[in-house]
Amino acid sequence: MILRKAVRLLTLLLTLVCVAAPTVGAESRPNFIFIMADDLGWQDVGFAGARFFETPHIDRLAGQGMTFTAAYSGGPNCAPTRACLMSGTYTPRHHIYTPGGKSKGNPEFMRLLVPAIGRKNNALAREAAAQFPIANSLDPKFVCIPEVLKPAGYVSARLGKWHLGEDTQGFDLSSSNGKGGPGGRFYGNVNVAAQITDRAIQFIEDNRQGPFFLYLCHWDVHSPHRARREVVAKYQSKLEKIPEAQRSNFKPVYAAMIEAVDTSVGRVAAKVDALGIAENTLIVFISDNGGLPRVSQLDPLRGQKGSLFEAGVRVPACMRWTGTIKPGSTCATPITSVDFLPTFASLAGVELPQSQPIDGTDISPLFHGKAIDERSVFWHFPLYLQGRGLTIDVPGGKTYSWRGFPSTSLRRGDWKLIEFHEDDTAGLYDLKDDPGERNNLATSMPERTAKLRAELDAWQADTDAPVPTKRNPECILDSTGSRTNK
Repeated sequence: MILRKAVRLLTLLLTLVCVAAPTVGAESRPNFIFIMADDLGWQDVGFAGARFFETPHIDRLAGQGMTFTAAYSGGPNCAPTRACLMSGTYTPRHHIYTPGGKSKGNPEFMRLLVPAIGRKNNALAREAAAQFPIANSLDPKFVCIPEVLKPAGYVSARLGKWHLGEDTQGFDLSSSNGKGGPGGRFYGNVNVAAQITDRAIQFIEDNRQGPFFLYLCHWDVHSPHRARREVVAKYQSKLEKIPEAQRSNFKPVYAAMIEAVDTSVGRVAAKVDALGIAENTLIVFISDNGGLPRVSQLDPLRGQKGSLFEAGVRVPACMRWTGTIKPGSTCATPITSVDFLPTFASLAGVELPQSQPIDGTDISPLFHGKAIDERSVFWHFPLYLQGRGLTIDVPGGKTYSWRGFPSTSLRRGDWKLIEFHEDDTAGLYDLKDDPGERNNLATSMPERTAKLRAELDAWQADTDAPVPTKRNPECILDSTGSRTNK
């Protein structure tokens, strides 16, 4: 009886494997290398228009493959984007919105009651926290990319920044600095980019027969901004040769950090080429969110990291797959973080997890120059973050600016809609003619606004997106809600 049950169980497992991979043979399953920079602005690389920074290896990768001019992060900062990427789900499903899970800025200028750093009234803080769930770690219940790929025989490695908690979510190898284990923070470490790249190259070498998934996440170019002295000196010399009026916000240290990431990309691509596996390896380069205005080249886009305006969520991206993606090609179709799990699953011939909704789309047809069905991409942020983006009038004739504020947005085609939850109004922007989101067309185009708002509201209901509605009793702003350039 025991033997019969064991045989039946083995037969069932073999059947499941066959169902999971109905069309893709083991020998044709591609390797996936996903390289992510931290806080790299949308045009801080050469192929996107960088004027001071030097990224020859990233530019070469882009030239050998496809650049994506409408690539987006799943969230306006690091943790939510990484959760969207790994799980294939949007932020309201995994509840990760910002590191620390609280608003940052002056609570007296927050019209809505939400969790906030610096709030002194403990009872009010508890009331704010009780309104909706906020997570700081990705729940292990989510089936992540390495777990999805495992049935197809993929070996996986996560090297560098994780920011999703202690669970390694199915990775066979996890190291934050390339030498130790999965824990630790290495912001501002001038050697960590080289260290994780060393380990990445070893991983590729060890698993050259494939299939493998390499998730290489740089700590650069996140602050504190530090870099190797000799590279900083190179850019300082370059800066001094530029007339002061033309220097913009060029920072030699930041440029040197970008070069560290670029060098890493070059080394990884060179190893893939040297091993002769380029035709079976998809390499993705991308950033986790937008950049910071003091160091990044963000104009003409509005906002910055932490904002749902374009500069907070539009990111540089390119992909290379020798023999599959046409060299020098460009794609203007919007893509976002949640798309990679279903794309990798499709290419590997494995089933999507049934225990969670998958919000992304298989974008692999784009690699062949084909179209995918038109759809909207979404963002949701129920908190506040101080910084450039939305300016408000405050007492004393002064102004204050939020880069992040309680809002939900979507992009469909060339149109971008943002719902402002403080007063239940909307901003409608034509990104084709107004990429800087300066001209709000919501009033002049009521029918289009209503249609997109209905779609956005339906998405909020489907994902159970938390929309704060309680007024903040600590707010000292008047009731008029005066804003500048909504």
